[in-house]
Amino acid sequence: MAAVRALPALAAALLLAAAGQASKYSREANEGLAASDGKRREAGEFRVVRLNQIWEKAQRLHLSAVKLAELHSDLKIQEKDELSWKKLKAEGLDEDGEKEAKLRRNLNVIMTKYGMNGKKDSQLVDTNYIKDGTESDTLDDPRLEKLWSKAKTSGKFSDEELDKLWREFKHHKEKIREYNILLETVSRTEDIHKNVINPSEENLVKEEILHNKHRELKEKLRSINQGFERLRKVSHQGYDTTSGTIQQEFEEPRVIDLWDMAKSANFTEKELESFREELKHFEAKIEKHHHYQKQLEISHQKLKHVEETGDKDHLNRNKEKYAMLQEKTKELGYKVKKHLQDLSSRISQGLQHNEL
Repeated sequence: MAAVRALPALAAALLLAAAGQASKYSREANEGLAASDGKRREAGEFRVVRLNQIWEKAQRLHLSAVKLAELHSDLKIQEKDELSWKKLKAEGLDEDGEKEAKLRRNLNVIMTKYGMNGKKDSQLVDTNYIKDGTESDTLDDPRLEKLWSKAKTSGKFSDEELDKLWREFKHHKEKIREYNILLETVSRTEDIHKNVINPSEENLVKEEILHNKHRELKEKLRSINQGFERLRKVSHQGYDTTSGTIQQEFEEPRVIDLWDMAKSANFTEKELESFREELKHFEAKIEKHHHYQKQLEISHQKLKHVEETGDKDHLNRNKEKYAMLQEKTKELGYKVKKHLQDLSSRISQGLQHNEL
């Protein structure tokens, strides 16, 4: 009888223990979910999974604050293009796969640019001209290295002019890299096309795609040759325009390229004048971006210094300023690259009209 009376008590005790365990597990599960939600929020910088993975990898690498901000801008542009492509694909508007191929090519350029393509020779060091002057990083081209060495030791350039010239050299290096990636893509496409036994309407479409790629290669090569000739002249003669040796309408390398191409495009005098004015605004936007890049790098250096001192109030103020500069640099970087994309597209259309 006593044993029977003890059963309810035992059952109650077991239920309480189970409830306690359940509460414990629920708490742990909730804490785990909260942590995973936090991770998901951190990882949700981009709406495309692949881009989030690249961003997470970049944050684990020893990239400078400026390079991280630049990468963020590049990935934002890539995200916009990929989301637009998904919409087109859903509507059946990329049957030949050309836009998808271009997206892959652009992503390859980004991965190569920031040393994340798995090739040891393309890994970038955590340096840039803003932080380390002009002594770091390589140009990967003996001709460019020779010109840069000559310019640097000539005594014809102030520190500010050397900074400006270094940006021109680095821009030229990027143009060569993009050209080589495009050339590799075209070569692969041609090899596949040659191995097709039965010609079809689809293959005729691919021939048109190849033709477009060759035209793009031709435009890039022309830009590279013009750019190298300009670097050669500036390196030998300096930026002294009073002698009339170097006549330049703009100072920013990307704007100089756009202006040179615009003058070769099928624009009327009125359209060209309007484009010139727009390029002036674009150059001002780039200069503002450069300003914030410099401030971000300075803030990053100060933050590292304050972290060593252990002053919490000072540290919090510096963290707030750094976060603000980081966001502003990302925002301006995206706007600059989006504007550059739009301007390049307009010029490309004008150059295509020349060939018709």
